[in-house]
Amino acid sequence: MLRVITLNLNGIRSAATKGFFDWLAAQNADVVCLQEIKAQEADLSAATLNPPGWHGHFHYAEKKGYSGVGIYSRLKPARVQSGIGVAEFDAEGRYLQADFDLPDGPLSVVSLYLPSGSSSEERQQAKFRFMAEFAPRMAALHASGREVIICGDWNIAHRAADLKNWKSNQKNSGFLPEEREWLGAQLEAGWVDVYRRLEPDATDACYTWWSNRGQAWAKNVGWRLDYQLATPGMAARAASVGVFKDQRFSDHAPLTVDYLCQV
Repeated sequence: MLRVITLNLNGIRSAATKGFFDWLAAQNADVVCLQEIKAQEADLSAATLNPPGWHGHFHYAEKKGYSGVGIYSRLKPARVQSGIGVAEFDAEGRYLQADFDLPDGPLSVVSLYLPSGSSSEERQQAKFRFMAEFAPRMAALHASGREVIICGDWNIAHRAADLKNWKSNQKNSGFLPEEREWLGAQLEAGWVDVYRRLEPDATDACYTWWSNRGQAWAKNVGWRLDYQLATPGMAARAASVGVFKDQRFSDHAPLTVDYLCQV
């Protein structure tokens, strides 16, 4: 069994104070994808860079306290690649890919932090630019001959079932028609939304993000923004999926998928 977890930490140091690493040690995970670490290498202890039993790799943002992604893995990757080859977004630390040579065949796992457009129209336009630049990268990964899992905070709720108040959010970033159409196009191109493959009808249980405003968490007024999109062969091996909500490490919840795959 290959257990893959993805989580937007909203600050790795903040999540650590809320028990994230204690929780992680008990998860029996193989690969953990992290987004929005909000730190540089000099900010992190040796135990955070490489927790006991883990290989840690990071793609930091140039701006301090901003963005950044990481991957922890039990198995040492054969290769690690960062960035999508676009300076504007590579400076923000949004893409990290680890390639593994497993007994069942080659596997690539990606930690992705797609931009949010909620703060301003300027950032929404940046989000659209990233989407346009990232689509060809997704197509190349799909055609690579490797199995691939793209984990991350996509900052898009695909369907009405993926957020509580969908009617009132149709003109808001994260649920805009253009964003939903773009994500749908990736699925039509062959990527599989692993959560929806296993839980096609889930609504309230699927949310992975809650606003810090009001009582969103307490009332479960959430959005499903965190996904594992996989190539069809890997998605077919998905055996179980879950969103962990018993303990809160950030404004997102961990999404865990178990794949029938020899490690």
